[in-house]
Amino acid sequence: MVENKAEIPEKYDLNAKWDACLDLSLRRFVYSSFTGGFAGLLLFRSPVTRWASVAFGAGLGIGSAYSECAHKFNTSSPKFTPYVSETPMPEARDE
Repeated sequence: MVENKAEIPEKYDLNAKWDACLDLSLRRFVYSSFTGGFAGLLLFRSPVTRWASVAFGAGLGIGSAYSECAHKFNTSSPKFTPYVSETPMPEARDE
C-alpha cells in the first residue's frame, strides 16, 4: 500500500522548523560551552571564573540560536530605525 501524502511547502512545515531549531540550539549550546571552557582554561586560574566563562559561552550559544530560530519562524523583533523627521533643519547663521 502506498500512502498518498500531500507535499507540504517548506514555508509551512512546522515539524521541519522545530527539528532544525532543536538541532541548531543543541549544537550552538555545546560548541559555545566547549569554547567558553577552553577559553576559561587558557585565561583564568580560579575554578569559579572558569565555570563563569563556560556559562557565558552557553548563554551566547543559546541566545544566538534563539534569534536564528525566531528568524526561521518569522517572529523576529522588528528592526528599529532612528526617527528622521522630514522637515529640514534650520541652517546655522554665522554672525
